[in-house]
Amino acid sequence: EEFFCQHCQAEGIQDSFVETLDAIREECGFPFAVTSAYRSPQHPVEAKKAKPGAHASGKAVDILAHTERAYLLIEVALKHGIHRIGISQKGDMGSRFIHLDADTSKASPRVWSY
Repeated sequence: EEFFCQHCQAEGIQDSFVETLDAIREECGFPFAVTSAYRSPQHPVEAKKAKPGAHASGKAVDILAHTERAYLLIEVALKHGIHRIGISQKGDMGSRFIHLDADTSKASPRVWSY
């Protein structure tokens, strides 16, 4: 359920991406709290965009992580072929996240901060 669209509960996350996430989680050795996964094109965040983003492709997630866990998550994700990574490490520790993105239709590799 954590992978469903938070707007309409639609399923759309790609199975192969979930398999990659499972491998990353196993190697990291800590549970992942997913704050955003699949977003339907009608999701308010996606609807504002000229073209739906990686979440709408079912190949992106935002995972709560900060400090050492954020660093490890990035390191392991890169080893598993994730080359589009967004980093949000400002503000309250409970809202810091790492965006992992395997959408090959987007420019790659790319790392950015929010």
